[in-house]
Amino acid sequence: MRSVKSLLAAGAASLISSMAFAADMPIAAPPPMYAPPAPPADFGGWYLRGDVGMTNQSAKRVESATAAAFPTTTNGLGFDSSPLFDLGVGYRFNNWFRADVIGQYRGKANLHGSDSVVLGPTDVEANTYTGSKSEWVVMANAYVDLGTWWCITPFIGAGVGGSYNKLSSFQDSGIRYTAGALSNSVTYFGDNGKWNFAWAAHAGLAYKVNPGFTVELAYSYMDLGDAAPGNFRAFDGSISGSSTIKVKDITSHDVKLGVRWDLNSPPVYAPPPLVTKG
Repeated sequence: MRSVKSLLAAGAASLISSMAFAADMPIAAPPPMYAPPAPPADFGGWYLRGDVGMTNQSAKRVESATAAAFPTTTNGLGFDSSPLFDLGVGYRFNNWFRADVIGQYRGKANLHGSDSVVLGPTDVEANTYTGSKSEWVVMANAYVDLGTWWCITPFIGAGVGGSYNKLSSFQDSGIRYTAGALSNSVTYFGDNGKWNFAWAAHAGLAYKVNPGFTVELAYSYMDLGDAAPGNFRAFDGSISGSSTIKVKDITSHDVKLGVRWDLNSPPVYAPPPLVTKG
């Protein structure tokens, strides 16, 4: 009888010890009672962009009926620098090719320059041109990224589009010596704008600040076409009419600081915590 009691006491002690050990073990997390939230909508490779910068513009010549008929020399024709701003939307196709479409405003740049015209053996004319020019540009661009080192990616690109070139406050101050007589004149022109085919070449460096935000420092060479003023009128009203003047072959060397916001940053999910009891 004593041996049976001893056996029961030993079994009870073993059972109590096993229960105490089990109470100290971690309890697995229960299965989720609801589905995890759906990830944000996938925008693919879409991104937004914006740039600010400065232009350094020039023109080849001022074309007119007089310049076309007589030998003409252009002197010091060009523009002051002006600011530029643009916004756009683009798509990254893979890790080396992307494309975007931008709308760009190029602020007013003061025009200055002159030309001299040989009218005959002893007859000459000189014209001094002043005014200002601005542009609206719409352009589609494609870029090739050339690899990434220390978060910096050099790139090259090209673009085609259109440029609306507007001339404002254009003025021609002239002096002429003919038949031994000297005369002066000032001609005023109305404001006028016209669309031109435009193209560009780009190069720069991009720095990825985080997976969704990139900063760019870029250079662009822009060919913007021509610009023409509106109707003219002499200061004394002696002549007036439609202008034949054009500012030909406008180009610009631009420096820009830009940013890109990616719209497809991947969502981040944290693992469920380990639940313990004790």
